[in-house]
Amino acid sequence: MGRMTASSGRRVLLAAPRGYCAGVDRAVIAVEKALEQYGAPIYVRHEIVHNKYVVQTLEKKGAVFVERTEEVPEGNIVMFSAHGVAPGVHDEAKQGRLATIDATCPLVTKVHKEAVRFANEDFDILLIGHEGHEEVIGTSGEAPDHITLVDGPSDVSKVEVRDPSRVVWLSQTTLSVDETMETVDALKEKFPQLISPPSDDICYATQNRQLAVKQMGEEADLVIVVGSKNSSNSIRLVEVAKLAGAGAAYLVDFADEIDEAWMEGVTTVGVTSGASVPEVLVEQVLEWLSGRGYEDVELVKAAEESITFSLPKELRRDLREEAAALVAERTGPDRSTPSGQ
Repeated sequence: MGRMTASSGRRVLLAAPRGYCAGVDRAVIAVEKALEQYGAPIYVRHEIVHNKYVVQTLEKKGAVFVERTEEVPEGNIVMFSAHGVAPGVHDEAKQGRLATIDATCPLVTKVHKEAVRFANEDFDILLIGHEGHEEVIGTSGEAPDHITLVDGPSDVSKVEVRDPSRVVWLSQTTLSVDETMETVDALKEKFPQLISPPSDDICYATQNRQLAVKQMGEEADLVIVVGSKNSSNSIRLVEVAKLAGAGAAYLVDFADEIDEAWMEGVTTVGVTSGASVPEVLVEQVLEWLSGRGYEDVELVKAAEESITFSLPKELRRDLREEAAALVAERTGPDRSTPSGQ
């Protein structure tokens, strides 16, 4: 959209699209369906998505979030989060006699497959992403001997490859589009024969949410991004808002985290939310703003989204029975100690 004409009084620019992407929606529904189908507990390795409210809500329903596969008692079900895991984690689950549900976002799975393919073709893979992020750990685990992490343009000078004619870049799906391309440009300057992935790795939802924030940025005195502090795509929205010209931008989990001092002198407030944020949290922010005179809400529409993903295929099987069978494989022959939850 072009530059918007100012209206009288205080107003809110509300980004569209915002909130849940298809991968997050799939993962959250998968946990709910698993609890409904198999009963509690359903163990989830890491947070299913990076949002405090979602995690707390699922915990109340019987989900148990763990950091390590070894924390799950044998004979149980463990779900892998939307961020994906390395092949070694699947092996850990098998060794631990666990039935598994893989809720990895299909767009992350695409990056995993690209990593495997290029490793099999003996390319050096430059993975653009943030060190320690679960998605980066999972992708790196697909081809650890071929992947080098590049955490932004400042990392490029340190990158070494075996053959500059056989180098490809991949990226974490939740990065800032602009920063990623800045890193790619620096890599191409160093490695002119650098190959790009067959399709864009940065998720469509990440790009669309950033585009909406860019469009509202020059108009907004303040941008409020609803999202958790460990959500990469939410953090990027704050950065994009500032670069787009917003007077200020802040990340909040809940409406009550908004500081009254931020509103001083503010006429136009931009509101958006990260890809793992339920709409109820945005509605609470809008209510908070409305109570302070920001009642005029104007939609900033950057794209239409109609993508959906089918639920994990494991939800069509009896996983409790499978988990029991895995334990029986070990306890059957010698009748050693049975497993318990």
